[in-house]
Amino acid sequence: MATGFHEKKEKSLLRLSLFMATVFVFVAFGFALITQSGAILFDGVYSLIPFFMALLTLKVANLVQLPDDDRFHFGYTAIEPTLNLFKSLIIIATCLYAVIDAVNSLFTGGNGAKYGFAMAYGLFATVGCFGVAAFMKFHSKSLRSDLVKVDAHTWLVDGILSASILLGFAIAYFLEKSVYVIYAPYVDPILLIALGLCILPIPGKIMLDSLKEVINKAPPEAVSLVIEKKLKQSLSAVPFEHVEVRISKSGRDIYLLVHIIVDESFGLTTITELDDIRKRSEAIMRQWNPSILMDILFICDPDLAD
Repeated sequence: MATGFHEKKEKSLLRLSLFMATVFVFVAFGFALITQSGAILFDGVYSLIPFFMALLTLKVANLVQLPDDDRFHFGYTAIEPTLNLFKSLIIIATCLYAVIDAVNSLFTGGNGAKYGFAMAYGLFATVGCFGVAAFMKFHSKSLRSDLVKVDAHTWLVDGILSASILLGFAIAYFLEKSVYVIYAPYVDPILLIALGLCILPIPGKIMLDSLKEVINKAPPEAVSLVIEKKLKQSLSAVPFEHVEVRISKSGRDIYLLVHIIVDESFGLTTITELDDIRKRSEAIMRQWNPSILMDILFICDPDLAD
């Protein structure tokens, strides 16, 4: 398992997320009951998702710290992108359901709401969500945790959602006080449709990124070239013809399978000397990026690297 990772800090951030999600769930459902607003109800449901996901996330955060064992020969880090994939799918499903429900509401005369109370909720939720997102983003910079990173994105999306709700309710409130009062009931469903469609790309990107890790897709070529360049620098003392690298990312770990195709001038007398080369190269790579795990093989026949 990779070292240098701040497990306690990660868990404390995830516990904070769980606590704040609990607060927002109760506040959102309370205001939804008072105001009869579908947008606030959707915001509450969206807050309910991080609540349940945070429970799972804390469990996963404990699992990914465990070393390899007889059941999981490569450790538990693959659970991390799997959970993030599951999170993104739940959020996408919620957004689509909200949009469909709002479209139905538009065709049945809209939805009136108590926009004064709704504005108070929008202000509270906007400040709170952006505050939690900023706090987690700031403290996650020193961590190698996709769990915290995705959680910060989730709170950011919730903040955007709440800010949009606040703006929409302000518009509806002033419409009610004007000659355009007949249009006020349509603000809530229109707002809900706009929010659902605007949010979709964010969990969509998380879903695609997590899926790539789940199926062990290689990172982008630009990333691979940087890693390969650094690896060859760490092997500068080794006479090789070519270095073949296979790269996969699983959660917080980046795994490298390295085949070093040596030339005729490569001559060592003991296995210990090969181990020293491996240790030196891995130390250099892990100093550059602590998330890197490596296996190095020395070969003469290039076909063995295919």
